[in-house]
Amino acid sequence: MRKLAIVAALVILTGCKTKTEAVSLQTIDSEIYSMQEINETADTIYAYFNDNFEGCILQSVAYEYDDPELFAEYAEQYEADEAIVLSSIFTTDENGGDGSLNPNDTYTDYQWILVRDEGGSWRHADHWYA
Repeated sequence: MRKLAIVAALVILTGCKTKTEAVSLQTIDSEIYSMQEINETADTIYAYFNDNFEGCILQSVAYEYDDPELFAEYAEQYEADEAIVLSSIFTTDENGGDGSLNPNDTYTDYQWILVRDEGGSWRHADHWYA
């Protein structure tokens, strides 16, 4: 019986993938943010996604444009010093994630706003489907 439980646990552990495993990150050459800063924002998205998007698999995250005016508006709106916008692609399971999304669907151009105070860490401010 004990051997069966160990084998079952190994099968479960090796068969599971995280919701953000093998996510590709695409970026432009930004005049505002360094590659390290963009990577930090992607890490923030990965953590938020893993904690909040049950039944969904994140496929890619992209930093597609510099827009200082828009970023300044978002920073002000979310009471921060800086803001950035990234987009993502993810798929849902047969339940539509937690039931609020379409089942077995792919969401493209899903937008993420992240903000931070000077010298601080990036934090999730908002997200939506564009």
